[in-house]
Amino acid sequence: MCSPEEAALLRLEEVFSATLARINSLVFQPLLEAGPEASDPWGRECLQLLQQLHSSSQQLWDVMEESLHSLRERLRRPEAVGLESLLLLQSADRVLQVHLEYIESYTCCVAVQAFQKAVKRRSEYWRGQRKALRQVLSGLSSEGSVGTALLQALRQPLAHHVQQYVLLLLSLGDTVGEVGRYRCLPDLLFGDLQSFMRQELDQATATQALWPTLSSRLRDVLCTPARRLLQDSQDVPVTVTPLRAERVLLFDDALVLLQGHNIHTFDLKLVWVEPGQDRCTFHLLTPEEGFSFCSKDPQGLVVWQWKVTQAVCQALRGKKDFPVLGAGLEPSEPPTCRCGAYTFHAEGRFCQATYEGEWYWGRPHGKGTLKWPDGRNHVGDFCQGLEHGFGIRLVPQASEDKFDCYKCHWWEGSMCGYGICEYSTSEVYKGYFQEGLRHGFGVLESAPQAPRPLRYTGHWERGQRSGYGVEEDSDRGERYIGMWQADQRHGPGVMVTQAGVCYQGTFQADKMVGPGILLSDDDSLYEGTFTRDLTLVGKGKVTFPNGFTLEGSFGSVSGRGLHTQGVLDTAALPPDPSSTCKRQLGQGVFPVESRWQGVYGAFRDFVRAGCPGDLREALLGFHVQSSRELRKSQEYLCCERTCPEDQAGRMEDLLEELLQHREPEALQQCLRKALSNSLHPLGKLLRTLMLTFQATYAGIGANKHLQGLAQEEVKQHAQELWAAYRGLLQVALQRKGQAPEEDEDAETRDLRVHSLVLPLVLPSFYSELFTLYLLLHEREDSLYSQGITHLSLFPDARLLEFLDVQKHLWPLKDLTLTTNQRYSLVRDKCFLSATECLQKMITTVDPREKLEVLERTYGEIEATVSRVLGREHKLPMDDLLPLLIYVVSRAQIQHLGAEIHLIRDMMDPLHTGGLYDFLLTALESCYEHIQKEDMRLHRLPSRWSSREPW
Repeated sequence: MCSPEEAALLRLEEVFSATLARINSLVFQPLLEAGPEASDPWGRECLQLLQQLHSSSQQLWDVMEESLHSLRERLRRPEAVGLESLLLLQSADRVLQVHLEYIESYTCCVAVQAFQKAVKRRSEYWRGQRKALRQVLSGLSSEGSVGTALLQALRQPLAHHVQQYVLLLLSLGDTVGEVGRYRCLPDLLFGDLQSFMRQELDQATATQALWPTLSSRLRDVLCTPARRLLQDSQDVPVTVTPLRAERVLLFDDALVLLQGHNIHTFDLKLVWVEPGQDRCTFHLLTPEEGFSFCSKDPQGLVVWQWKVTQAVCQALRGKKDFPVLGAGLEPSEPPTCRCGAYTFHAEGRFCQATYEGEWYWGRPHGKGTLKWPDGRNHVGDFCQGLEHGFGIRLVPQASEDKFDCYKCHWWEGSMCGYGICEYSTSEVYKGYFQEGLRHGFGVLESAPQAPRPLRYTGHWERGQRSGYGVEEDSDRGERYIGMWQADQRHGPGVMVTQAGVCYQGTFQADKMVGPGILLSDDDSLYEGTFTRDLTLVGKGKVTFPNGFTLEGSFGSVSGRGLHTQGVLDTAALPPDPSSTCKRQLGQGVFPVESRWQGVYGAFRDFVRAGCPGDLREALLGFHVQSSRELRKSQEYLCCERTCPEDQAGRMEDLLEELLQHREPEALQQCLRKALSNSLHPLGKLLRTLMLTFQATYAGIGANKHLQGLAQEEVKQHAQELWAAYRGLLQVALQRKGQAPEEDEDAETRDLRVHSLVLPLVLPSFYSELFTLYLLLHEREDSLYSQGITHLSLFPDARLLEFLDVQKHLWPLKDLTLTTNQRYSLVRDKCFLSATECLQKMITTVDPREKLEVLERTYGEIEATVSRVLGREHKLPMDDLLPLLIYVVSRAQIQHLGAEIHLIRDMMDPLHTGGLYDFLLTALESCYEHIQKEDMRLHRLPSRWSSREPW
């Protein structure tokens, strides 16, 4: 059965629906038909407000019709239709929202007196409608204005309707048990709606009363339909210092200070309230100003502080409080961290720039975007009002659609730390900054299509190349390795050309001055002076590869080449080829420990700072795409990089892993994993060192006279990486509160470097390093190859005889013969296991592993001999050397000289004088023996024929 309350609710909604329909025809249609004149902007605004109110009224009527339909269905079939089907119970929030939208539209009209302005143009018509309006309203005065009557006509029915709603819903919940689970929602919501409506009407009325008290200029600036006055200093006096405002107005979206004709408007979203030390003061902080509110009346000051605080909360929520101001469930204290947009006006770097992002106590703090009117913009992290942390800045250039793009770390407003800058000239810089200038290690590279393609890899100071660095000029085919000062080559340096010519000397202001040396590709050596374009001039001495010397004065004659006057000495003996080809440049000039301090120094700074996660990118660089991908990218504000927050967490794990793997075997695996990971600090350091190595020794830098420079550099990198590991380990121990490890002595350090680190890092430099060894030992390897080629023509038995291998050591049983074969025709069968073992030497990079291959080869030779003799046999050197020559000749390892010398230079000092040293010396003897003329030119004697038994 339906309750009497439901029937009363039906009658209430029928009456209200009919009233809305009548108001529509009686009020809205006449108001909207009389459009404003084209020259009346206020009239056009009033019309828009009335149209919005009419739309809200229509939505309210539609909801009433739906509610009526649900009520009628309930009354017609109470047994089939449950109480929960009523729209008021089923969709109370929706019904409430429609009421709120109507109230908001209505109060906007009230605040700017839209009804009064609308009826002025047809005042005679509206005076005639007073009687009709009296039928709709109760207690309408016959003396009030028509505008007031319209205000009452659009408010009174709704207020009465909501009041009756609350009473009926309370009665309905008390009398019908079925509504129990809906009881707590509709009557409370509509009860709150009554309070909200009164509050909104009070604020709109107060706002309407404010406008006539202001000058027309102030009214034009401040008056908007949606704005509501919350407090006026004329009602509750307050003093503002140091601005000395004559009047203070608190609106729901802004705080306004009036000083004569000046208006100071502060967006409430960016106003912070700080209580004062006494009851007579509180402080307000804004992006560019701070001021205090004072009052002799403590109670009045409390009112102001409370209202400002609640207004800030409401502005941040972006909606009006419901049910009443400050009485909702939201926190009453505004957050100190918030988001907002603001345009700076004070003089300074940010003048006229608009910041949008996160704030903290009136300062940009967190992530945000700065945009200047000239097109510059900055996206990134801020701290206390300054760029701080990772940020991307675009700076427009004079040419259209050209930008400089800086993807860098910032410190207190300046670029500081690692960054990548893509310039509008197509140049790209990757490296470190300090106070906005390139400082520390960095790489500057021009585009390949530039008129003069250049690439500089090295140290910078205050924006200029200074210190040790390498520059490659692809257009001229030159590479300079050496010292710089004030963006010019200055100090000792080495110049390498594509033609294989090398210069070494002293540079001053980009020019070579004083004496120097020149090494040509054929090992001719010039010692003397040069012109600025590095041609021979003045006194000098030339030493030719055959040992002849020419000493005298040199000069160049236009069109006639080099002119010389001096003494040619042909009596000198030819120099030792090994000493001639091994003339090395730069070793005594550039101390290896000081070459790449810009790289090592950044890592040491990171370790000294305690490896903080937030500085990890700034000191070690972030993980990005290749330079080519960066240049092709159209999304300037995108940089694929690891997240600093994630890095901070991973740093703890990385340090913990170092603590857990300190035993030698576990440590080597841990270091291998770290060095192979491009996101690990050690891995990042290694990749930067690889970049410097390639920039120095690849391409044009692949010159045999730089081999010594490269070899000692690889060893230094291994030593620095070990020191970097030790630094990280000390930080890990410190974080755990454990005692630091004792400092290593030089001998222990060198043993650890050669046994643990060098084998791990050598593969990263091997390609360029081995190329230098190949070039340095090219002549020796050529002679060796000729000898190998000749010896390969010998059958096994003939070669053993030629090498004077004792016949009782010949493994003839291994020579499986067919009917038509003799020993003298079979090749590549003897000592086959040793030959195959030695060939594995070229499959590994680690010198220790190469020596282990050599040791196994020696073992295979002895095993074969022991098998032939039928007993265990240890080979003396006289027997081993010819057998080893046989195995080497059959293995046919290319560039064996380069392999031997690399092993000798990079092997662990611990092996010096031991078995490995002995075996390597034996291999060197074989290599030198094969180069000898009798090996390369020996021919088979005429007496030898295939009829002989061998």
